Amino acid sequence: MSNEATTDGTAAGTDNTAGQAAGSIASYIDHTLLKPEASEAEVLKVCAEAAEYHFKSVCVNPIWVKTVKTALRGSGVLTCSVIGFPLGATPSDVKAFEARGAVLDGADEIDMVINIAAARANDKGALVDDIRAVADSVHAGGAILKVIIETALLDDAQKVLACEAAVEAGADFVKTSTGFNGGGATVEDVALMRRTVGPGLGVKASGGVRSLADAQAMIAAGATRIGASSGIAIVKGEQGSSAY
Repeated sequence: MSNEATTDGTAAGTDNTAGQAAGSIASYIDHTLLKPEASEAEVLKVCAEAAEYHFKSVCVNPIWVKTVKTALRGSGVLTCSVIGFPLGATPSDVKAFEARGAVLDGADEIDMVINIAAARANDKGALVDDIRAVADSVHAGGAILKVIIETALLDDAQKVLACEAAVEAGADFVKTSTGFNGGGATVEDVALMRRTVGPGLGVKASGGVRSLADAQAMIAAGATRIGASSGIAIVKGEQGSSAY
C-alpha cells in the first residue's frame, strides 16, 4: 500500500493551503490527457509539461503508457493509466488483464473504474471482488491502485459503500470521478470519502478542478491527489477551461 496518504494527508490537514503555490500544488497533480482522440504529439506535449512543472504523474489511456514512460524517463514524474475506463462495466478478470498489461508497459499507477451497477445495487461483495482482482494484479507488478467510484452516479450511502469496499479490497486510493459520466469532484464528496477511508488511503479529486482555489479546497477537504487537465492553469493561479 502507498504511504503517500500519510505524507500528503498530514500536509493537507494543516492550515497552509492558502500558501500552496506552484511548487507544492504541482506535486499533487496527475496531469491528465484521456481524450480518446488524443494524438501522440498531444501526449508528448503533456509529458513535457509535466516534466517542466514537476507534476506527480501523467495519466493517459493504456495505448500511450509505453510512450509516456519513455518520454518521462529521468524526470521523476510517474506514469499513470486508466482501466475499465470510463464505464467500469467490464468483467473483473478483463480489468485485471488490462491492468497487468499497463503495468508491464511501465505504468506506476492504475486508476480503475468500479462496477458502478454493483455500487448502486448496494452489493458490497461484488465491489470487493471487482476491486481485489485488479488490486492483486497491480500490486503484483509493484504499482499502486486508485479506485474511481464515480460519485456523480451514486448517493452518499453508495459512495460510502464503494469506499469501504476499496479499503477491504486493498486499494491504495479512492478517486471521485472519471470526468466522462457527468459531474466531478466536490468538496463534500472528498470530505465524505476521507472520513470513510480514514488516514490510511489516498483520496484523489478529479473532474472539474480547474483553478488553484479549486485545488486548495479539495486538499483542505482531504484530497492527497488532484486529477486535472488544467494543471498548468492551476499552478499559475489562472482559470482552466478543460472539462476534466
